[in-house]
Amino acid sequence: MSDSKLVIKRELQTYQCDRYGNMRPGILMNELQGMGDTHAEMLGCGRTFIHETNVGWVVTHYLVDIVKMPHNGEILEYSTWPAAHDNLRALRDFEIRKENGELLVRATSQWVLFDLANRRIVRIDDWVKHNPWPADMPRAYDRKFEKFPDFESEKTHVFKCRFDDIDENQHINNAVYAVWATESTGYEYRNTHKLRGIELNYKHEIAPETPDVSIDVKIDGLTTYHRIRTNGDTENAQIVCFWEKI
Repeated sequence: MSDSKLVIKRELQTYQCDRYGNMRPGILMNELQGMGDTHAEMLGCGRTFIHETNVGWVVTHYLVDIVKMPHNGEILEYSTWPAAHDNLRALRDFEIRKENGELLVRATSQWVLFDLANRRIVRIDDWVKHNPWPADMPRAYDRKFEKFPDFESEKTHVFKCRFDDIDENQHINNAVYAVWATESTGYEYRNTHKLRGIELNYKHEIAPETPDVSIDVKIDGLTTYHRIRTNGDTENAQIVCFWEKI
C-alpha cells in the first residue's frame, strides 16, 4: 500500500448479508464511507484535521456500480484513493474485489469542505495545504456528477429516525439513506430483485430529532427513483437504484 491508496482485506460476515447471502446496501455504503474516513485521516485531512480546524468533509454524491454484489464468506479487497479535486470539490474513488482480483464494485464520490461553524462551503486549497491527489492515479468509475432526474412518485413510504441511525456528527448517517431507498420499493420487489447500482445526491442533512422521513418512490422496471423529504417539502436527497431480477 502506498500513501496515495488504501487497501484492506477482510472476510464478509454473515451479519453483513441479507437472506440470500448478499452484502446489504447499508453495509456497502458504510464500507465505502469507513474506507474514506480512514484514508483521509492517514493523509492528514481526516478526523484529527476536522477537530483541529472545525472544517470537515461533506459528501454530495455517490455513484456506485455493482458488477456483482459481494457474497457471504468471500475475502474482499477494499481499496480507495483521492482521484481529483478543484477549488470546491474533491473526488474519491473506490473498488471492491475478490481475493482473486475479480472486480465486484466500483464507485466514485464527490465531497466539499465545509466550515462547521458558519455552515458554508470553503475553498479546499485554503485549508488542505499538502496535495493528497496524485496526478497518476487511475479512475475506478469515471463518471460525471449530473443533475438527477425528477419524477412523479407512485407511492410514499414513511420511516422513523432511529437512535442507532445517528452518527458522531449528530445527524442521520449517510448509509441510512440507501437503506431507506431500497426498503421503500417494498418487500415483494426486494425479494425478487438484486441491487446492481445505486446513485445518491445528498442535499440536506437530517437532524436526529426529525419525527418522520418521507420517501417518494417510482418503480420503472429495473430502475427505481427515490426522493427523501422531511418537514413536508424539504428535499434531503435524491436516489436512483438499478436492479436485476433474481
